[in-house]
Amino acid sequence: MIKIENENIDPRNAIYEIVMKYMANLQFESQNIDYHKLEKHKLVVETLAGLSNSSIQIFDLNKNKIAFFSKNYAHLLGYNKDEFEALNYAFFEAKIHPDDKYDLAMFGLSSLKLFKELSNDEKLNHKVVYEFRMLNSNGKYVRVIDQYQILELDTTGQIWLMMSTLDLSPNQDVESSVKCQILNFRTGKIIPSSVDNKPSLELTKRELEILTLVKQGLLSKEISDKLFISVHTVNTHRQRFLEKLGANNTIEAIIFATKYGLI
Repeated sequence: MIKIENENIDPRNAIYEIVMKYMANLQFESQNIDYHKLEKHKLVVETLAGLSNSSIQIFDLNKNKIAFFSKNYAHLLGYNKDEFEALNYAFFEAKIHPDDKYDLAMFGLSSLKLFKELSNDEKLNHKVVYEFRMLNSNGKYVRVIDQYQILELDTTGQIWLMMSTLDLSPNQDVESSVKCQILNFRTGKIIPSSVDNKPSLELTKRELEILTLVKQGLLSKEISDKLFISVHTVNTHRQRFLEKLGANNTIEAIIFATKYGLI
């Protein structure tokens, strides 16, 4: 049997990396996106940041990086542009409380999958509101509210540009866990989110069956004998569940599926 606890892998970090890889693997075609729209949004966002005093960024899922920071970005945490500009998202990811990274990753993936099921109009009517802990420049954790709203879809309806609005939370109980809700800002309807919910990952019954046997330590030949299918079929299913889970290897796939309650 594969012993996850004996591997030198922190499940929290493994899950976070898997989710980031899931986002990085989103496929875009250049003819389906128009970067002139990004330039227009930059002007609007900078004006909005000046009026609201919030720190605002635009995230580009095509390039999987922050495409724009408002001039006052991260001022509420005490950092300056020279510190984070070169590192981009990696700088702020490193400031998230380590106990919050896993929950944020789970919420993030669940939210992306929920948005995938919405119509194009509905995607643009919702935003995701997170509350979590970040390290400020004084070395202290503070609670922040981060609101993600979709700015642009590509021509196929896939999420392309997202706006993040960062503010200090009025709740500064630094012992509290991550909170997340999805808000329809047209109707005011709130969809609460929970990391305990099983995600709707598109694994087939056979893929789950083979993944379970892999977790038990069976090799492909042993699985083929047990299920009366060819080794080639077993390996095909193994490759498919790796791709669907966004995992680099079987260990990552098992960690991810186990944490999600799939196996």
